[in-house]
Amino acid sequence: MLLELTILSHMLSLLKYRPFELLASHPAVGPWWRLMRLDKPVGTLLVMWPALWGLILAARGAPSPGLLAIFIVGAILMRAAGCAINDFADRKIDGHVERTAGRPLATGELQPRDALLCFGLLCLAAFGLVLLTNTLTIMLAFVGAFLASLYPFLKRWTHLPQIWLGLAMNWGVVMAYTAQANSLHPGVFVLYSAAILWTVVYDTFYAMVDREDDLKIGVKSIAILFGEQDLLMIGILQGLCLISLLMLGPRFELNSLYYWSLAPLLALFVWQQWLARKRDRAGCFAAFMHNRWVGPLVLVALWLGNS
Repeated sequence: MLLELTILSHMLSLLKYRPFELLASHPAVGPWWRLMRLDKPVGTLLVMWPALWGLILAARGAPSPGLLAIFIVGAILMRAAGCAINDFADRKIDGHVERTAGRPLATGELQPRDALLCFGLLCLAAFGLVLLTNTLTIMLAFVGAFLASLYPFLKRWTHLPQIWLGLAMNWGVVMAYTAQANSLHPGVFVLYSAAILWTVVYDTFYAMVDREDDLKIGVKSIAILFGEQDLLMIGILQGLCLISLLMLGPRFELNSLYYWSLAPLLALFVWQQWLARKRDRAGCFAAFMHNRWVGPLVLVALWLGNS
């Protein structure tokens, strides 16, 4: 089962190769493809991994193949929906930021109503998948939709939008657990907390890439709030994430393999600090991208902890 999980998730990386590369550059399809960030699958993996954590935990290492398919496809749809509503919210900002100046709404390739339409259709498709689960999971889906809808607008009100992003992107942990177990164990919120902390870590690295542009146009972010203490604060968050994962073990009676399998996570976090040590755009973006290894590492640890 672990091999199947890994193969299915890494299939998303094929989106950056041909013929998908051709779709991203197609004059008619390309703007929609790029609006949904299907040309950048790392973000989808960051949404998917926590949901798979919840499935593995609830199923004691052997999740239902049907639910596995639902949450993999659901992660693709909801990440795409989140990107569409984010671009709608940032349509007057993206053109002033180096990294986002080429987005379809910023260039005029698509109109704001197109992003709203895309967001609505993707959410409906994702909700159709949720209807294949159970009543508890369906109820939780409304919470997830609220979290995902509000996040893009928070950067105008607070320096802490990354925290809300963590709440939104990782709600799949809770939904996946309830879909598999048909119940809600309080301990799953320890895993949810670990996922939120991890999201704040990698999205702070991401925000550091845009910090200079954000300061010029008045957009708030946690990277601006942390200032010169950014790497120290990220290190504290990384430590809290690791502690949360360690606290999860006793609550679900995970075996010693779980704890030993988490040891490399410390090395990954240290390496991210090294990559971003100069606080330059390239280094901070590399640290963000490096987080694609954290998700599968935790998944392997949860699987081994239930073996």
